[in-house]
Amino acid sequence: MEGAGSANQPLLSRASRPDEDEESGACHNGGSVAAIVPSSSSSSSSSCSCSSGNSVVLFSSLVAVCGSYVFGNAVGYSSPAETGIMDDLGLSLAEYSVFGSTLTIGAMVGAVPSGRVADLLGRRGAMWLSELFCITGWLAILFAKGAWWLDAGRLLMGCGIGLLSYVVPVYVAEIAPKNVRGVYTSLNQLMIGLGKAFMFLIGSLVSWRVLALIGTLPCLLQLLGLFFIPESPRWLAKVGREKEFEAALQCLRGKNANISQEASDIKDYMEHLHRMSEDGITELLQAKYAYPLIVGVGLMIIQQCGGLNGFVFYTSVIFEAAGFSTTIGTVIAAVVQILSTTLGVLLIDKSGRRPLLLVSAAGGCLGCVFTGLSFFLQDLHSGAELVSSLVLVGVLVFLGSFELGMGGIPWIIMSEIFPINVKGSAGSFVNLVSWVGSWFVSYTFSYLFEWSSAGTFFIYAGICAVGVIFIAKLVPETKGRTLEEIHASITDKNDNNLS
Repeated sequence: MEGAGSANQPLLSRASRPDEDEESGACHNGGSVAAIVPSSSSSSSSSCSCSSGNSVVLFSSLVAVCGSYVFGNAVGYSSPAETGIMDDLGLSLAEYSVFGSTLTIGAMVGAVPSGRVADLLGRRGAMWLSELFCITGWLAILFAKGAWWLDAGRLLMGCGIGLLSYVVPVYVAEIAPKNVRGVYTSLNQLMIGLGKAFMFLIGSLVSWRVLALIGTLPCLLQLLGLFFIPESPRWLAKVGREKEFEAALQCLRGKNANISQEASDIKDYMEHLHRMSEDGITELLQAKYAYPLIVGVGLMIIQQCGGLNGFVFYTSVIFEAAGFSTTIGTVIAAVVQILSTTLGVLLIDKSGRRPLLLVSAAGGCLGCVFTGLSFFLQDLHSGAELVSSLVLVGVLVFLGSFELGMGGIPWIIMSEIFPINVKGSAGSFVNLVSWVGSWFVSYTFSYLFEWSSAGTFFIYAGICAVGVIFIAKLVPETKGRTLEEIHASITDKNDNNLS
């Protein structure tokens, strides 16, 4: 395989390459922030006038995670808008419940083709399409005169965020240098949390229609920003657009950075993949994909079925049932989630993925035990003075622990472990599993809580405990490794398991 400079350019040895060129994306001469604009001949080609690769990667990642912020806005909209919509449009509680749940249904619909769309249109094109869905959805809600338009808008938004939930972490993982990839991909979860918190805070100050209008702003911001960021070099290499691949990689690593070895590694890997078939959903059942598929699906099941959405969507219900102030509890919970997510972003490329996942799942188990114990004491009419304190501690320990790792790292792992020839199909499947799990927990929580408040959280604790074992036994550490190195090690692991 050839280097980025020219077809006959010799590749530099690993020992002779400056570390900052390959790993940090820094270049020898400083420079201004790039303006990377699509060329007139191709919507996916980019030009770069920047000499600082770090600036381009940061800017490109921030544009991408605007989609994560949109995701958070969409999820956080229904709670503050509930009273206003029901009063203004005369909706019943049942009709509003349909409106709230339609987002998840739309997300499942969007998740199914998400990988294929990202492979067909490119990562930028997929983000463009998803934002068009989201903007149309917000406008339908803004001008809604009845339940039908509300539901249609919510469904369209769901389709958009179902696509965004896949393509954003994949794009960021594919453009970031290996030594900071965890930090950049963790921004996905942080921005989702900020988007939800923003809707909760602003929703108490403005009408539901104004809130919907505000929801369009980050969508428009991302649409604009997509003109100024490069396409994923790995996707460009996959589809054979070699000149654009080299230009995009050069832009991301810095104008004066030597990209020959990294470009060679990527192209060698792509040539290997091109000798293989473009595998679809049914081919994922082959033994060679068993390990990454088990890891990806397993992490999503633990993330969702460990009770995350039960805690997030029903925080007020939990506090109210335990006799704790819902307003104070909800605000404290939101602050803890944001602080914990921020801490996770800072730690992920220092501690690694596995340690954070283990601490997160163990902490989630402990939080569920505390919460379950509080309701157990309440059922026994014993230790009344402990009930509200225990439930507060339990909820905060759970949310803080999960946001530290299990909230976002499964998406990071998903974006790292699948080879690019199967990433579309595998990503769609894992994304769908996540959204189905989200719907399942949200749907069953009320029934479980009515059956047994304590039992509900003890079940979640058991799933989190299984998650600790699963992570310890199966989940690989991907910190500080290129995507190609990760895929090679997974292939070796599969071969060893089959031999």
